[in-house]
Order: sequence, then structure tokens, then C-alpha cells
Amino acid sequence: MERENVVKSVARALDIIEIVSLSRSGLGVTEIANQMDINKSSVFRTLATLEQYGYIEQNEETGRYRIGYAFLNISSKLLDSLDVRAEAQRVLRQLETETNEVVHLVVYDRGEVVYIEKLDGYEALRMHSKVGKRAPVHCTSVGKAILAHLPSSEVIEILNRKGLPAHTEHTITTKEEFLKELADVKKKGYALDLEENEAGIRCIAAPVFDHTGAVAAAVSISGPTLRMTDERLIPLRQRMIQAGREISKRLGWK
Repeated sequence: MERENVVKSVARALDIIEIVSLSRSGLGVTEIANQMDINKSSVFRTLATLEQYGYIEQNEETGRYRIGYAFLNISSKLLDSLDVRAEAQRVLRQLETETNEVVHLVVYDRGEVVYIEKLDGYEALRMHSKVGKRAPVHCTSVGKAILAHLPSSEVIEILNRKGLPAHTEHTITTKEEFLKELADVKKKGYALDLEENEAGIRCIAAPVFDHTGAVAAAVSISGPTLRMTDERLIPLRQRMIQAGREISKRLGWK
């Protein structure tokens, strides 16, 4: 992504934060400097400033740096400010109780979806999803549900920029087929992910609209293929459409 009108010191700090956030055990000054291809003294000064504000912490024993707890405070405020998350809680819990499966709520951001809520259900299921994580739009039911209601020009721009990489053997990887899929999603009111993102996992989703009628989010149910059979998905279609409409109404959609 091209950077314009960038304050270099701020950009460097954000790059360091992103690099450190990817390491569970933390990183040393030399490791960070090598990854960024800048001198260690610049890295150290930036780390010291970030540490002063609580965004970076240093382990006194190892000397390695990791993300600070200040991000928890910011992320909780961000989540609290997302009205869709608060307004959707009752509906999400109803879906969890009714289906015993994993329930997701996502929002769209820069060509990807971001999980802002996840209820784990009562059945054992290992998934890659977690709150705050990003996921592709082309192979997830939530991504399709949102894309189907975005302007066609924006969809094409996303596909040109992100492509349609295969995540499993079931992923749709051609633009023509995918656009046909989106037209079908918009017509039916729900979207499916039939092992397109994770092998052995099926999902069904519906869009959520805000008070202006614009797509604001998507809600989904996910489960293993053994439980999410074609027969089970039939009654879930209307249930997901209903859930999306209930949340939408809470956001002022008519």
C-alpha cells in the first residue's frame, strides 16, 4: 500500500508495533532492526517512547519487547463503541442456544472482514477465527454476505487487489463464478461457505444493515460438515435471514 503524507517517526512506530505484535515470545532490538532494515538506535528510541506510553513492554529477564496492555484498553473502547456489537448480543446468544454451534459477528474493513464477536457454542469445534482477527471476503460466508451488498465497482476493485486465492479445494477462484455467486447471495438473502475457507467447516451467514440501508456487518453460524449437512442448512437459511433483520432493526434499519 502506498503511503502519502506520512510522518516517518509515526510510521516507524506503527511498523514496530505491527512486527512485535506478530511474535508471541517478543522480539529483541536487533531482530526488529533487521526486519525493518534500519539502525538499532532508531528502533531503541522508538521502543522507549512506546514503552513510556504503555504500548510496548520489555521483559526484564530476556530484554525482549512485546505488545503492552494499553492496547487492551483501546481495543475494549473500540469494541464498546461499535453499536452493532452491543445491539446484536441478544440475537447472537439466541442463535448459540438454538444451534449449539459457533456464532460470529463481523464488520467489513478495507477488503477484509474483522471478527468483532464470537460465541463458541456448546459443541467442540476448532476454528481459526477469534475476535479482532481478519479474514478474506471471497471464501467466507460473512464476506460474501457483505460483498453482495456493496457497489459492484467496489467489489471489482477488491477482487483485483486481493485476488481469489484458494484456501481449500472448494474455494471459488474465478472472478466470473464468484460474481455469479454474489448475485445469488443477494437474491436469496444468505451466503454459504461450503468448506471454502477451512476444510471440514461449513458456514451460513446473513447481512446486517444500518439505519441508512447500507450493509454494516454480517452474522453467521459455523459448524463441522458432519453436523452442518445440506438438510440442516435448509431451515437455517430463513433463521439467519431473520437474525440479520433483527439486528438490522436494532440499528434503525427499516
